[in-house]
Amino acid sequence: MNWIVWLVVSLFLVAAAIAWIILHLFRRWRRDLPNPPYRQPAQRPRPDEFSDDEVTVCWVGHSTVYINFYGLRILTDPVFSDRVGLRVLRLFTVGVKRHTAPALRPEDISGKVDVILLSHAHMDHFDIPSLRKLQSSATQVVTATGTGRLLRRFTFSAVTELGGRDRIQLDNGLAVTAVPVRHWGNRFPWNRGYGYTGYLISYRGVQIFFAGDTAYTPGFTDLKSVGAIDLALIPIGAYSPDAYQGNHCTPEQAWQMFEDSGARFLAPIHWDTFVLSDEPIDEPIKRLQKVAPDQAQIVWRRHGDVFRFIPQQND
Repeated sequence: MNWIVWLVVSLFLVAAAIAWIILHLFRRWRRDLPNPPYRQPAQRPRPDEFSDDEVTVCWVGHSTVYINFYGLRILTDPVFSDRVGLRVLRLFTVGVKRHTAPALRPEDISGKVDVILLSHAHMDHFDIPSLRKLQSSATQVVTATGTGRLLRRFTFSAVTELGGRDRIQLDNGLAVTAVPVRHWGNRFPWNRGYGYTGYLISYRGVQIFFAGDTAYTPGFTDLKSVGAIDLALIPIGAYSPDAYQGNHCTPEQAWQMFEDSGARFLAPIHWDTFVLSDEPIDEPIKRLQKVAPDQAQIVWRRHGDVFRFIPQQND
């Protein structure tokens, strides 16, 4: 029996040492990054008031966007946690803390989401605690290749993996097509089978492109062949230092990809929520506005902003 006690104590000490090293390295990395104060969103949308007769989108924060798509309720990369990262010994999370509260709470939309789109398994996009709060037998999930296993204990009605240029039409009529992006998918160093993707969603003649997370890629020019795209959700943050641009685009590159896609409107995501890089938190939107010749094409600038649009074919 003594050897069992010794083994348990030894394993605990090793785990504690590893946790301390991880925490120390994380704090060292964070030391020179921006440290903005915590704040509330500019406004809080009321999804129950969104009309099912139009298309309405609102920015919850980071890459989380709530879409009422003619009555279909869609959520992209839902992250509502105050901190995302590695859960250590089930006691605390080592990871980045959000500095802007989400514009919606899970309870505001729990049980009221028809489709969740997950672009990849990074913890600031694929947040298990948030997904646990949103799980419902009325909700379908579309996720990147190889990542469905992370949801095997959840009660979603269906989990579908897409990659490459795969396409699926859900029972509710929503068509979802995978769009290749330039990023990476590992949640941990050994998760080499985890994919990453953007999505083009189509319903009743309207198309919305969700890029997820990506560096600059000229591949979005291919989207012009699928017909008119009404709205593109494209990331604009986490590009400094320059080495980060192998996986994240700059605001200028985001605008170029928006133009390449042929979309009418741009919804900038992946900025001013978590500090993931060196640039000042308000720099991405300023640079985007500077490069955009038509400011009206940028649909929001603050957390909680709501945008309604008329589909292009009705113009």
